[in-house]
Amino acid sequence: MSRGKGKIERKPAKQDLPSKVCPVCDRPFTWRKKWAKDWDQVRYCSEACKSTRKL
Repeated sequence: MSRGKGKIERKPAKQDLPSKVCPVCDRPFTWRKKWAKDWDQVRYCSEACKSTRKL
């Protein structure tokens, strides 16, 4: 029984991930895997900021 000898892909370093600035708290936040499909629509860093957004 032989095991595959494929290369192991490493995750990109955190500083290499895309980031945005939250318009509510003005803090930068980085890409998360759960936002992979809709990163372009993500505006706020958290649900708390989303609920207290500036109108």
